[in-house]
Amino acid sequence: MAATHPTGTAPTSARFRGRVAVVTGAAAGIGAATAERLAREGGHVLVTDVDDEAGEQLASRLNSSGSIEGCATYRHLDVTSGASWDALRGYVEQTRGRLDVLHSNAGRAVVVKPAHALSEQEWQAQIAVSLTGAWHGVRAFIDLLARARGSIVLTSSVHALIGLPGHPAYAAAKGALCALARQLAVEYGPRVRVNAVLPGPVLTKAWEGIPDEAREASARATVAGRLGDPAEVAAAVAFLASDDASFITGASLVVDGGWSVVRDSA
Repeated sequence: MAATHPTGTAPTSARFRGRVAVVTGAAAGIGAATAERLAREGGHVLVTDVDDEAGEQLASRLNSSGSIEGCATYRHLDVTSGASWDALRGYVEQTRGRLDVLHSNAGRAVVVKPAHALSEQEWQAQIAVSLTGAWHGVRAFIDLLARARGSIVLTSSVHALIGLPGHPAYAAAKGALCALARQLAVEYGPRVRVNAVLPGPVLTKAWEGIPDEAREASARATVAGRLGDPAEVAAAVAFLASDDASFITGASLVVDGGWSVVRDSA
């Protein structure tokens, strides 16, 4: 059967009207797609990143689009810095007075090396962005989220489930995010729901410079027969963050086109 392209990912409701969301790592890729999805469904989205130019451009584009229900504001955020999170908290509290959704999406894969070849700096850099950054977000916003009976969605990865050579720190951080989602769900439920999404091979900037034959091999390794689109992950994030998922917490939702369940040998 031939692979089909993404369909059915366009929002059809205003589930986030009147709600405020923070999306980290939102200047591109899955974060940008999620920011757009939440805004299209009526939310006010805080687009956060360290790439100020791309973040500002995204917020401007969302605000100028006549088809967007909500709106967007860009704010610089270094997810590894407690002070940067505190500044964002102050801004949200002063300008919006509430927070309903935190999509902790920022991540970093610095280098491809086996564990013994990683320097301490390379290891710590990946853990700081992908894992500690998520903790900072909880520390900064859990009271506002609890007040709003809100939702946290963490971006993990299929690397949490399956080992791939050369990604020890990334896999460790992404696996820890699934455990963290479960722990936070217990810690802060029922007032705050916490879930994780685990994207597989999704066509983001990480694929830039990857040869076509390598992309095609990854596509063939999925049941879907293609690479995913960031909008498809954003649709899953929006679902988990919305009232449609009101009885789902502590879950890890795999969004990988079947990559993690198919094998071509016994």
